[in-house]
Amino acid sequence: KPGQGMNFHFQLPLTLSVIRTLLVEIAGEPYAFPLSRIDQILTLNFDDIHSVENRQYFSLNNQNIGLVRAEQVLELTSNSTPTEPLSVIVVSDQTNRYGLVIDRFLGEKSLVVRPLDPRLGKVQDITGAALLEDGSPILIIDVLDLVRSLDKILANISINHVKTKEETA
Repeated sequence: KPGQGMNFHFQLPLTLSVIRTLLVEIAGEPYAFPLSRIDQILTLNFDDIHSVENRQYFSLNNQNIGLVRAEQVLELTSNSTPTEPLSVIVVSDQTNRYGLVIDRFLGEKSLVVRPLDPRLGKVQDITGAALLEDGSPILIIDVLDLVRSLDKILANISINHVKTKEETA
């Protein structure tokens, strides 16, 4: 009513969590990896990949690093075949290092982390979400959870490995 005023109530977060991320494409969708959790990014040729007991690996600084397709770990379906050179993200925990084959690197970006809806519970391999400039959502990978998933996959050995030139011919 005129002359009596009006009240507004704003609820704002006390802090915003902003992280620097590497944006990548996996199975045609964008994902974000926190830069602080990435050991290294690199490109590999098919000749750099070796196989022992149905497990693929490559050598980096005289250390053998297991290689797995990221879409397999995240349980995504993709009809694309990796092309040479392969885009790889090296991640680790205290004891294991792994290489994740992704479709391509999209660049670096600072993102404001938004928690997932609590009704979803803990989403495997995902720590949160963010919005890109165009308003589209992007999931942020939980690297430690992802490494645990990699351990489980490699324990089963039923791996969809990256096909080399000889296998595709």
